[in-house]
Amino acid sequence: MSVKTTVPPIKCQGIKTKLVPWIKAITPDEIKGRWIEPFMGSGVVAFNIRPQRALLCDTNPHLINFYKSVANGKITSARVRAFLEKEGETLLKSEGEYYYDVRARFNETGDPIDFLFLNRACFNGMIRFNRKGGFNVPFCRKPTRFARAYITKICNQVQAVSDICEVSDFKFLCRGFEKTIPEANRDDFIYCDPPYIGRHADYFNGWDETHENALAKALSKIQGKFILSTWHSNDFRSNEFIDALWSNYHILTREHFYHVGATENNRNPMLEALITNFEAKMPDSDKVETEQMRLLEEAAKYKT
Repeated sequence: MSVKTTVPPIKCQGIKTKLVPWIKAITPDEIKGRWIEPFMGSGVVAFNIRPQRALLCDTNPHLINFYKSVANGKITSARVRAFLEKEGETLLKSEGEYYYDVRARFNETGDPIDFLFLNRACFNGMIRFNRKGGFNVPFCRKPTRFARAYITKICNQVQAVSDICEVSDFKFLCRGFEKTIPEANRDDFIYCDPPYIGRHADYFNGWDETHENALAKALSKIQGKFILSTWHSNDFRSNEFIDALWSNYHILTREHFYHVGATENNRNPMLEALITNFEAKMPDSDKVETEQMRLLEEAAKYKT
């Protein structure tokens, strides 16, 4: 019996929802230590791998604060429903202008439930901040955004994450990969999903060649195993860092299409790469395709 795919309540650019079956297929069945993610993002991979112990980190404090609040019970499905029904009604009456009131409030207080509202009502599900740390993504221009069915889907996503955290030892920390990766021991397993360099990805603290080199150096020193997600190539160009930094590792590729992006240029088919420091065989295509179809059907229910 297949396990239902968990779609997280926070949307992020480059979210790995459709790639989860592929990642799961090459992940060792037994992880003796912790599952460690230096770049948690939406959390979709950890919430579907469902390890007993996990260390989930990100430099974006709002992602960490939101998932901490779900894990400790401050944000519940019931609270989210009441909040979105109330705020959604005000949004509708204002013909969408109320979105900017919530955005201003969030930039003052950093309330994680406001972050959820903005994330699900902003343009194209983007997470972007200005140099002062203020969330600055505009409204999606859909005053009817928080219809009853949509609220129910978000509440179900919050409940799913809450249920996972209740039976697992998940620790959420706001910090960079420089502190997280060296903490891993031989029994830990690291999954890295850094910003895709050269892809105009928004990241809370930016990402450039210096960061990519530092990440490669940090991963070269670990004693345990890791999987790294990155982009390999598209119809226009190739990722030069594959050869420069990652060519000595095992590399698997698979075509993927990103629907989330600020421009149409970032919504094209791409050859995705999974880089490992252990021999990972290409999964059985029938097995992965079956899981992929199930995942796509589930994800479609939550499409914005």
